Parts: sequence; structure tokens; C-alpha cells
Amino acid sequence: MKKRYVLALTALLPLAIAFAANQGRSTTPESELVPTEAQALTGNLVYQLLSGSNYAYKTLPLDDALSADIFDNYLESLDGNKLFFTAADIARFEAYRSRMDDAIRDRELDPAFEIFKTYLIRVDQRVAHARGLLKQEFDFSAAETYRYDREDAAWAKDTAELDALWRQSVKNDVLRLKLAGRPMAEIRTTLDKRYAQLSERLHQLRGDDVFENFMNAYGSAIDPHTSYMSPRSADNFNMTMKLSLEGVGAVLQAQDEYVVFRTIMPGSPAEKSGQIKTGDRVLAVGQGESGPMVDVVGWRIDDVVAKIRGAKGTVVRLDVQSADEGPDGPRKIVRIVRDKVKLEEQAASRRIIETGGKRIGVIELPTFYLDFEAARRGDPDVRSATSDVRKLLTELKAENVDGVVVDLRDNGGGSLIEAVELTGLFIERGPVLQVRNANGEVEVESDEDAAVAWTGPLAVLVNRSSASASEIFAAAIQDYGRGLIIGEPTFGKGTVQTLVDLDRFPRRKDIQFGQLKMTVAQFFRIDGGTTQNAAVTPDVPFPVSVDASEYGESTFDNALPYTRIAAAEYARLGSFQAILPQLIERHGKRVAADREFSWWMQDVALFKAERDKKSVSLNEAERIRERDERKARREARDAERKTLGLKSVAVDDRDDGLQADERRISEQVAQEKAAKELPDPLRDESAAILADAIGLLETDKPLLTRVFPKSASATRWTE
Repeated sequence: MKKRYVLALTALLPLAIAFAANQGRSTTPESELVPTEAQALTGNLVYQLLSGSNYAYKTLPLDDALSADIFDNYLESLDGNKLFFTAADIARFEAYRSRMDDAIRDRELDPAFEIFKTYLIRVDQRVAHARGLLKQEFDFSAAETYRYDREDAAWAKDTAELDALWRQSVKNDVLRLKLAGRPMAEIRTTLDKRYAQLSERLHQLRGDDVFENFMNAYGSAIDPHTSYMSPRSADNFNMTMKLSLEGVGAVLQAQDEYVVFRTIMPGSPAEKSGQIKTGDRVLAVGQGESGPMVDVVGWRIDDVVAKIRGAKGTVVRLDVQSADEGPDGPRKIVRIVRDKVKLEEQAASRRIIETGGKRIGVIELPTFYLDFEAARRGDPDVRSATSDVRKLLTELKAENVDGVVVDLRDNGGGSLIEAVELTGLFIERGPVLQVRNANGEVEVESDEDAAVAWTGPLAVLVNRSSASASEIFAAAIQDYGRGLIIGEPTFGKGTVQTLVDLDRFPRRKDIQFGQLKMTVAQFFRIDGGTTQNAAVTPDVPFPVSVDASEYGESTFDNALPYTRIAAAEYARLGSFQAILPQLIERHGKRVAADREFSWWMQDVALFKAERDKKSVSLNEAERIRERDERKARREARDAERKTLGLKSVAVDDRDDGLQADERRISEQVAQEKAAKELPDPLRDESAAILADAIGLLETDKPLLTRVFPKSASATRWTE
């Protein structure tokens, strides 16, 4: 798997992200797409940290060899599917292959900008060609196939070959909408607007976007997890980590030339105003009680965000038009006092599942978040994943749960400190992980707090997207024998990154340099092994939904290899080896009879088959046959659900041929809400497995002694 850096506007941004505002239309003149002194200085500073110091864990000289990797990464970030550049373009760019290192080191960034400007020209050409194709008729009776995954394909040899590729792409877009029942006139209008907006949004990109993308090509040439964040990206990241911001409390989305309200956060200033609803358009923004209203139609979404965000207690006025009105419909001015808003969507949450005669609490943790600024200040009420989980455990204990499952599926990590602290909620004290720095020095990170928030039965649910801090926590729980690990092998990331605030270096007070996320260490399990390129292997495995050859640390060409160090000193609490055969046997019998689990496995198999094809038929009859097969399968499931008395599924998974920003936002939000209520057979099965473990240990005292030698109770897995 190659790391992608997509040059596109973020679709969804929380209000109050500190982005630099633009006082006019967002389209960037070509004359402004040139490297600046600030970018040159920043690039050189990044070079000194990554290639000119001993701070980075993996130091590579910025030479012609690394330059070639930067060059390849940069081209991939722009045109990874090889739909815009031709082989002739690439041949012309080859002169830059050995100059990327010089561009960074010597503060001459012109090659990156020249390549990007050519990219814009090629995008405009492709868009013009695609819009022209919409005036033609397509023959959907031919036996033709469109290969949509071209990552491993060769560059098109000339414009004629690109024309052929784009004809198939446009034909596929038309066919999807045709199969969804759209009339041809509407199809042409929809796609013409879609293609035009592709060009328009790329032309909104500025020099800072180009520079950030180029620096990320440099970072990924060092290792998969080194990256540069511009000041705006750094602010966005920091707000995400602390789960709070100051603003009006809404989520915005770009739609056509407007920025619209996607969701209104409960209890936020926007909700309290009572005058804003999902889908409403923002036409202009004014600061304070009397500041001029600035027209923001056609602006980049982050520029509109910058206008609306602001400090707690300040006033912003929004010129809002209802989603139900046309462009010439009535408007209203909404006055809002900004406030601090909590981002609860990524916060830990809980539920209780009753299964096997047991009450199992499930804590879902999407990320290991921490308000770094509050932590540095020594704030006793700092918001963090650990503090939130501790509160949830207290609530679950009050509701008399028998066991707890910590659901870390799709949790890509976050704060390493939080991984250590969270582990401490489940063990008395002791080492959690070992960290080796660039000098080869190993430090043991330990939980020093003897307090334990939950001493009872524990399981951790993981999948291939559980990475980094998730793997630290899961590995520690497994090494101690503190709980069962259930699910799929994890991502396999075993490196430590730190955020370097480049503004701390005394260079220029008038320039913001952003932040550098760089790899500074490798972490190891307390047993001496590492998750790097190895993952955490579950005690009770689920079927693999994502192949390791397609996704994970091992798919990166420049990932660090697996290695071992000496184990730390720690005392195991238990060993599940004696009970695993029975748990796995019961699990197998149960899922064989579980229709939801069987349907999930069918969906995984279908997804893999579609992914492996990497192409789609452009024959209408064949596509109708495929559509009818999906419809029959969906209807058969719905009927079986009804017969079995299972919960009906409200999500409409039919292909409407539209992109997200082409649908009514109210419909999008409703579908996403319904998706959250879908059956989750993996979560339910993990709870059932933990209930099995409790039941087996309760009824078999010798087995309990073998699994937990120091425990006298099946409901107490640690002291």
C-alpha cells in the first residue's frame, strides 16, 4: 500500500478551525502559485530536523536517492490513478528527479510548483474533454470493461490514450445515474457540474497547500508516519485531539458554490439560536455587532470556517438562507455568541449488552485523545480518553455489569501517554511498554498508580485499523494476561511520533512554520516483542475482513522491520491458554447459527471479490443483472429478518450514482444516523465470548486456578 496525499478540499470541517481567511473569491491566480520565503525557510527547517540531526529515529541523508523517492511520492499524490499526466509529462518531469533534495536544502522550491501548475493545466484539459463527452451518445450494449483502479498501470503514452480512459470513466458515470433512474437531461446537468467543480476546487488550492503536499512527499520518503502540517492543519489536529473548539458549534459542508450547515451540535450556540437547521446556506459573515457582512459564496470551506470561528464570548452574524429556498429566496441575519463546544462524536461512549445470562458493558473508544495544552498547564480537569473511560467504568459498575469489552476497532491511535494511562485503569501498577530512541536507549513506560478502575473480566475488540496506541493497550493487556483480545490482527505499527512545533525555533517572529510529526522512537511490548510489522494477534480470532497484503504497516515499502529486545520485568496476572479451545469452539458454533454474523461474512467476501476485480462492466444488461442480484439478496435478507424477528435495516445501500455533495444533506445525515443503528454482530459476539469466559470460570474452579492462579473469583481478574 502506498501512502496517498490527496490534494482536495476537506469535505467536512468543524466551525472555529483557525484557518487564514481570504477577503475575496477563493480561486487562486496562477501568479500566486509560487514558493514564498516562509515556505523556503520552513522546508529547510524540516530538512535540518529530518536529515540533518540525530533526533529522527530513522535518519536518511537528503541526497539524490531520497530525492527520487520524494519525486515519486509527489507525483503519486497528484495523480495516483494516472488519469491526468501522460508519459511525455513524466519524461519532462524526470529532470526534477534528482533535484528535489536541492529544492528543499537550497530553498528553491520551484520544481514542486512547476509540476503542480502543469497538473492544473492537465486537470483543466481533462475536465473540458469530459464535459464535451457529455454531448455525445454512449452505446451501452457493447462488451466493454472500465478499469477504475490504475495505481499499478503505466502512464498513458499520449493524450489519445487519456481520452480513451476518460471516455470509459464518463461512460461509467452516465451508466450509474441511468441505472438509478435519472433522465438523460438530468444526468448531463449533474455530471457537467461535477466535472466543472473538480477544476474549480483544485484552482482554489493555494501555495501553502502545494507546499504542504510536497513536504509530505518528503516525510513519507523517510518513513510512513512522518508528515508536515501547515499552521491551519496543525490547528485542526490540535482541536481534534482535545475534542473541543470555540465557535458556534456546527459542521459545515461544501455544496455547489455554497457552504452549508451539515449538522448542528446539541447544546451549541447554533442550536440555541433556534434559527439554523441542516442544509441551510451561509451567504455572508459579519464580525461583532456591526462589522460589515462579507459575501462568502464561492469561497473555500476553510475560509468560511475562519470567518465563523472565534473566541468564546465574541459575536458573529451569519446571513443564512433556508435549505428549502432557491438562490433568490429570502435570507435572515442570525446573531450568535461564540462559546466553547465539545466534540462528542469522537469521545468514548458506552452501552450494555445482555448475553449468555451476563451483562456486558461495551466501551467504544474512537481515538486516544488528550488536550495537550491543558495537560501542560497542569489542569486537573484535563479532557482525555482515560478520564472519560474512567467515568464510564464507574457508570457501568453502578449498573452491575459482569464484564467489560473495550472496542478499539478503527481506532488509529493518538496519544501514547493515554495508551499508558488507559492500561493503568485495568492493572495495579507495572510496565506498559518499552521505548527505544534513536540512540538505542530503552526506557520503560509504566503505570505508577496502584488504583484500578475495573478489576473484573475484560476483553479488547480490535481489527486491522486498530493501530499505534490501540496496539500498545491491546498488547499490554495480552502480555499481562489481564484480558482477552478478540477480533482481527491489528495494523502493525510500532513507531512513536512526536509533534515538533516549528515556531519554537528562533528564526522569524513574523512567520508561522507549522508542525512536524516525526518518528523519534520505536515501541516494544513488555515481553520484548514489537507490533511493528507484526501486529497484535487476537486470542479469539474473527475472519479477516481486510487482507494484510492490502492494508497495514507491512504494505509500506519503507516501514521498519520487526525486531526484538529484552523483556521488561513484569508479573503476569493470568493465561487464557487453558480456556481458549472451549471459547473458540463455542464461538464457532454460535456464529454458524448467527445470521447477522453470516451476512457480515458474505458481505466481506463480496467486497473482496469486487475489490480484486478492479474493474467494472460498461454493458448495461450486465450491470442490470448485477444490480438485480444485489436487490434479490437484499430483499431475501429483509424477508429473513422479518421471519426471524430480527431488527429491520433502514439504510438504503443502492447505488444512486451521486457523490456525497450532490445529495440532499438532510438525506445524507439521515442515512448516516441509520447506519449507526445497524446490527453489529462483531461487537455482540465479542460480548458473548466474554460472557462464555465468565461462565466457564464460574463453574470450573480448577480451570479458574489454571487461568488466574492468584484469583479466588471468576469475576475478579486482577487485584
